[in-house]
Formats: sequence, C-alpha cells, structure tokens
Amino acid sequence: MSDKKFIKKIEYPGGKNELQKFIKKNLRYPKFALNNNIEGDVLIKYKINPNGNTTNIFIIKGIGYGCDNEAARIVKKLKYPKCPNRKINITTTKKILIKFRIPKLSIEYTITS
Repeated sequence: MSDKKFIKKIEYPGGKNELQKFIKKNLRYPKFALNNNIEGDVLIKYKINPNGNTTNIFIIKGIGYGCDNEAARIVKKLKYPKCPNRKINITTTKKILIKFRIPKLSIEYTITS
C-alpha cells in the first residue's frame, strides 16, 4: 500500500515529550492562583491550520484564577510543522490537558555549632 493515500496527522515536532518540555519551560504560574493555592487541570481544544499555527482556542474545562488564560497563552505559542499532506489544506483539531501544580520548595540547610 502506498503512504500517499492516507491523510497524515500533524504532530508536534519531537512528539509528546518535546511538547511537555515546551509547556514546562514556558508556563508561568499565575500569581492569583498561587496566592489562593489553586491547582488543577485545564483542558483546551484548538485547531492547527495548514501553516502550523494554532487557532480557535477553546477552554473545555478550566479552573479560573488566571490559569485558563495562561493555558490559552501557551497554546497560542505552539508551532507545528506545515501540513504534511500534498496539495490538501487540512485543519486539525486537538485537545491538550495543561496541569497546574504549585511547585514544591525544598530548602537544604546545615546546622553548625
């Protein structure tokens, strides 16, 4: 069978691991959420146009406190490769779950006498 007959789905360059790294690197925990000890998951649906840009960003399940806006900001920054399908412009719809967890601080100390 020929590979040319099937429509290829657009994937983030480097796959899921690279996508997670991108989110972790760019995510800024909203101060309002931090000050109110808010943690949770934001589920977002978005489209990827044939040029690899994200559009139509929609919050399916949010947690508020600035987290929804921050998750949408991250999704807007995502850049996918141009559509891999020959002469067919396809818009792909994807969902992503962005987790907000308050970072745990660890302090190391030594007692000297």
